[in-house]
Amino acid sequence: MEIYQAIVQSKSQKQKRLAILLDPDKLTVECLSDLVTKINQTPATHIFVGGSSFEGTHLDEMILLLKQKTSLPVLLFPGNPTQISAQADGVLFLQLLSGRNPEYLIEHQINAVPILEKNQLEIISTGYILIESGSETAVERVSQTKPLDRNNADYAAQTAKAGEFIGNKLIYLEAGSGAQKAVPLSMITTVAQRISVPLIVGGGIRSKKQIEDAYNAGADLVVIGTAFENDLNFFD
Repeated sequence: MEIYQAIVQSKSQKQKRLAILLDPDKLTVECLSDLVTKINQTPATHIFVGGSSFEGTHLDEMILLLKQKTSLPVLLFPGNPTQISAQADGVLFLQLLSGRNPEYLIEHQINAVPILEKNQLEIISTGYILIESGSETAVERVSQTKPLDRNNADYAAQTAKAGEFIGNKLIYLEAGSGAQKAVPLSMITTVAQRISVPLIVGGGIRSKKQIEDAYNAGADLVVIGTAFENDLNFFD
């Protein structure tokens, strides 16, 4: 079964999913084996790989090692086309719906086409919505866009629904890497009730209770990154 169809099926069966986000800019291939051993001991159902920026050359090697060490699907979460690797299982083909920078609405996507046409990655159109989280995040800084007001759940839901109408197969509410505040639970609920496609929520989640709260609010898949990087025993 394709990755996306499996996510849709999980949503219909009310089975919640969990992704561990790995930032290749913060990781070396040498440290990956122990990290994957830990990931295999968690409830994770997916691995996301990517970040706002990446200057290294070890992405392919890193993903190949992940594929050798785990059976979890590996999805690219690219900040730009240079973060695309044919070694992954699929790619979240992101549109930054919360911003108005044309590079992140269409330009990067156009530049990615020649790369994507040469490989067999499953391409999953994803509406990416950055939510204000108390401080400037890497996404905000790199994309030169402002996040949506965390107190305006209706506008976030309207933005998400526009993404669905455009054809996005997933909606991703993101507070940003290392965010001070997670996406408000009331906003998750408002967006989840407005859209019919699966909802991903990430950023600023630092406890297992926050993961469960996000699920209960309506998230179909929760992403954990910084908290797991800082504590590999997070799920123990």
